Amino acid sequence: MPDPDLRIGTFRYDTTQALFDGTAEIPGVSNVEMATGATLPEVFRLLLDGEVDVAEFGMTFYLRALEREADVVALPVFPNRVFRHSCVFVNRDSGISGPADLVGRTIGEFGVYGQDSGVWAKGILMDEYGFRPEENRWVIGGLDTPAPPFGFVPQVWPEGIDISAAPEGRALGPMLDSGELDVLFTANVPQTVLDGSPHVTRLFPDFETRERDYYRRTGIFPMMHTVVVRRDLLTRHPWVARAVYEGFLAAKEAGARRYRQGRRLYEAPFMVPWLNALYEENAELMTEDWWPYGVAANRAALDTLLRYHHEQGLTAHRWTIEEIFTPDLLET
Repeated sequence: MPDPDLRIGTFRYDTTQALFDGTAEIPGVSNVEMATGATLPEVFRLLLDGEVDVAEFGMTFYLRALEREADVVALPVFPNRVFRHSCVFVNRDSGISGPADLVGRTIGEFGVYGQDSGVWAKGILMDEYGFRPEENRWVIGGLDTPAPPFGFVPQVWPEGIDISAAPEGRALGPMLDSGELDVLFTANVPQTVLDGSPHVTRLFPDFETRERDYYRRTGIFPMMHTVVVRRDLLTRHPWVARAVYEGFLAAKEAGARRYRQGRRLYEAPFMVPWLNALYEENAELMTEDWWPYGVAANRAALDTLLRYHHEQGLTAHRWTIEEIFTPDLLET
């Protein structure tokens, strides 16, 4: 059987750039076509619209798809990881000074109830501060411009939680700025914050200190996205799963090498002052492979995410690690 042509969709990150420029290859595949989008939802749609065979996909969207017997399976590849204490914003006039004040509030969430960033942020707040989503009112919509809840993934609104779409013509960022929302959970920084609004601040202004402490205690660097492959492709070419995994791994390692090599030059190749100091601070806290792929190095983070997803009522089934990844890569 001839080698397949592969169409791969992912965002351009440090972890994936080498796949786009050809310095990382998918072993055994001679023709790889890379695709991306201006936004992450556009990247996810590449797979849903049948434009690619392999794609980056939000973890929570993938788990919902599994519950509907989707014809895709994940590889333990995590091109997008973000600590999420920083993703909760509050209106300064709401009287919220800490997590204990998040009771009886009107809270916005960008795009979907239970987006990857929101699942992690809610879960951490639940574990560490006693937060309970059911004690609040939730509004779902566009971040900076009015938009309905995402239509390309199932909207799961758990029973017992007051959830509604944002009013027509209203966006969540401006609603937080005006005080119509008390709190906002979001994957992206609202434009009102980027513009320096005096009305909005983070729930945790000292988020970096808290995120470093969280990592120090748990060893968890939250993954937002994974990479999924069409099952029919793997039925025809089972070896493709490991080949794609190795290609993404090589691309990630190429990105990491740029920072390791840049350290010798005080990170002069990059436009961020004191990046070398940040690299050295991170190296003291995190392992040499601070962005690991594979199951073994990510087991604690994955199990925590799967628990959060079930506890928050987003899937009826409490998925296990062994159920969500292709069996060929469970020993990675």
